[in-house]
Parts: sequence; C-alpha cells; structure tokens
Amino acid sequence: MLSLILSKVTDPQFVAMILVAIAAAATVYTIAMPFLEGDDLSKRMKAVALERDRIRARERDRLVNAQGRTSLRQEPKAYMKRVVDRFKLGDWLGTETAKKQLLMAGYRGPQAEVAFLFFRLVVPIGLMILAVFYLFVLNALNQPLLIRLGLVISATYLGIKLPEVFLKNTITKRQDSIRRAWPDSLDLLLICVEAGMSIEQAFRRVSTEVGSQSVPLAEEFTLTTAELSYLQERRLAYENLATRTGLETVKAITTALIQAERYGTPLGTALRVLAQESRDMRMNEAEKKAAALPPKLTVPMILFFLPVLFVVIMTPALTQVFGWR
Repeated sequence: MLSLILSKVTDPQFVAMILVAIAAAATVYTIAMPFLEGDDLSKRMKAVALERDRIRARERDRLVNAQGRTSLRQEPKAYMKRVVDRFKLGDWLGTETAKKQLLMAGYRGPQAEVAFLFFRLVVPIGLMILAVFYLFVLNALNQPLLIRLGLVISATYLGIKLPEVFLKNTITKRQDSIRRAWPDSLDLLLICVEAGMSIEQAFRRVSTEVGSQSVPLAEEFTLTTAELSYLQERRLAYENLATRTGLETVKAITTALIQAERYGTPLGTALRVLAQESRDMRMNEAEKKAAALPPKLTVPMILFFLPVLFVVIMTPALTQVFGWR
C-alpha cells in the first residue's frame, strides 16, 4: 500500500492530472462565485442589529444589578476553549497587539480570540506532521537528513505565521474598503449634521446609505451608534471607532467629535474641512499609484511585448532576404 502511494505521488502523469483537476475546480468555483454569493450586506447589518440588542440588554442588566455580568459576545466553541485553557495559550500566545488586530479585522469577542489562539497552536502542529509524513514516511525527496529537518522546521514556522498573515490580509482589505468609502461617508455625515440631526441619527443614517459601498464601514457606524446610546461616556464610543478601524483619517474625525463634545465647537466646519482633506488624500493615493505604473510595466514589456514586436517586424524582412517561402 505504501509503495503504491509512493509510486502515485512520484508519477509525473498522476501529479499533472491532479494539478489539472485542481485548476479546473478552481475555474468552475471562480465562475460560480458571483451566483453563489448571498446578500452580505443584509447579513452583516443583521448581525450588527443583534449585537446592538445585546448591548442594550447588557446595559439594562448592569443598571438593574451592578454585580451581574452579561456576555456581549457569542460564546466560543467548547473544544477550542478547553484546548486554550488547558495549555494556557492566552499567557504565551495571546498579546494585546493580537487583540487589537482582531478588532481591526472585524473579529470581536472572546470567540474570535479563542479561535485565533487555537489555530495558532493547531496549524503549525498540523503542517509539521504533514511535512514529517511527506519527507520521512513517504520519503518523497531524496535529500540528506539535515535538509529534510530544515524543511520540517520551515513548515512549522510557516504554520506559526499563517494565522498572522491571514489576519493582516483581512485588516488590509477591511481598511481599503473603509478608506475608499470614507470621504463619501463624511459628506453624508456633514449633510445630516447641517440638516439638524443629532450625531447618533447622523451615524445611523449614514450607515444605511454607505452600506452598498462599504459593508465594514456601515458596520462600524452602526456599532458606534449603539455605543453612543448605551456607553457612559460618549468619548469611549469615538475612541473605539478609531481603534477598530486603525486609520489616521478616522482618528482625526473622532478627535474632532470629542473636541466638539467637550468644548462645544461647531462640528459642521470641522467635518467640511476633514472631508475635503480625506478626498484630497484619496486623490493623492490614486496619483501615486498611477505614477508608479510605468516602472512596474517596464519589465513585463521588455520580456513579453518587445520580442513579439521584433518577430512581427523582422519576419517579413528575413523572408525576403533569405528567400523563404
């Protein structure tokens, strides 16, 4: 049985068939993705509405019974929590930076933290076992022992870094979505404030309007609306918004809102100036990307475009010179 598996793994034709099957499945999945996607906005907004209800219930219970504690988040999986508690992963894997990154990635509550710690333990162990099985049991690579040990260590290190890489990619995508929709949301917020709405109503209105452009931003505005209604200090709601997004432009807006709450400064003027600055920053970033495009295209043009161009130009001349027919 082992020899059969080894012969299949080392057979180039079998490996090529597997790769072709994977490529075909990926192509079918890519084509079917738009048809299989549901209404992500409605699902996220429904989740935020449920969380707002949890905030209301928590604050009501806190006012009734100062000693009682109500869970705001969904409870983590039992087996994950057992593993995390048994090995005390929160002491040597959980850091304040990781908790902040989870918030910025949109994963809130103890469930997200426990799952992150669980996968930081399981993924490197799984990759190490897979590498040991492939290199030592199947003996797929005829390399010295030190090289195979190095590959096992590299696979384990990759498993340690994979959850962090996934978290950073999620944060980047979320911040890009918020950054693109932020100037428009500031314009809408300015219109709502100058129309006489309170800041809570303005946030609620903007969250419903900007949802089609950026679901994460709509979610953050809805959470800020809930926190403004139920937190003891409104300043904490603005600071939490800046912490969850991790963007300097959002931090500037929250600072202006805090100053307006504290000193009574006009909010419309600050919002108008900051909205124009955000729009200018977005235009500057677009111009930087456009300016960086020619150097990036130089190497692909030299490798792929110029040889084809020379072939097209020189082939008729060479045909006439050498008399090819």
